[in-house]
Amino acid sequence: APPSPQGEGFRLLWSKMRFIDSLKSTFRVRFLNNISVCGRISYADRTDRKEQVMENVFEYLRQLNTVSMMLRIVLAVVMGGLLGLERERKSSPAGFRTYMLVAIGSTVTMMLSQYLDVMLQTRWLAQAQALGVQHDVSRFGAQVINGVGFLGAGTIILTGRKRVKGLTTAAGLWASACLGLAIGAGFYECALASMAMIFVCMYALPATEQMIIARSRYMNILAELDRFEHFGGVANLLHEEGVRVHDVDINKEKDSHTAQLSVRLSVYLPKKYNHMELLAKLSTLAGVVSIEEVQ
Repeated sequence: APPSPQGEGFRLLWSKMRFIDSLKSTFRVRFLNNISVCGRISYADRTDRKEQVMENVFEYLRQLNTVSMMLRIVLAVVMGGLLGLERERKSSPAGFRTYMLVAIGSTVTMMLSQYLDVMLQTRWLAQAQALGVQHDVSRFGAQVINGVGFLGAGTIILTGRKRVKGLTTAAGLWASACLGLAIGAGFYECALASMAMIFVCMYALPATEQMIIARSRYMNILAELDRFEHFGGVANLLHEEGVRVHDVDINKEKDSHTAQLSVRLSVYLPKKYNHMELLAKLSTLAGVVSIEEVQ
């Protein structure tokens, strides 16, 4: 409450002071509100501008120009090389350079298809209409897949022990070709996401696969024996260990100087039975030249 003033002058001064305080408070509230609104608007504008810039950049890179062509070729080299490194470490028939060349070839083929489509609709339009030429953009990509099929078939081999090798390498070549097609088409989001998943499959999952196989109760055993009579000892040991045999495949070895026959066994192990422990026991039997677990 105001003090008891003496005289009319003090009362007028008190009224002016209250009026000035009310103006200050009103101005302060409005100023803070304006700052808050301006801040929200500027942040929204900056976000919209960033999104618009990204859209413009991707739109430019999806067009067929010198910058986008160089970027696509570099991406094909990097992604194909990274996939081929994993195969190169394992001494596969198709390694670092093969994967890289497949990715580059697929990318160039897709860009060539896009170039022909653009030219037939612009500079070559009159000649194309006069000759009745029609172009299907997807035709070149389909031929890439067919061509990679021959490469994949060349990496798959059947060993003398009836083991198939090279399936992962062939699948990797096919995936590398598809990756190159996506890069060549300018579908960068798909290419990057696919590259990440392929990278995980080739680098991270083998350890998980080995762990699952080691804990599996199903097991395939390949044993080489010097005589057929020694197969009885193998069968007896499996029976004593509680191992059930589901399938037996016996072949005579013609080129081996030490073993006369190879035996492939498909067995079902007791619960929590270690694979290496069983192989170690089988290797101590008489007549066993070599023994290993196969897929």
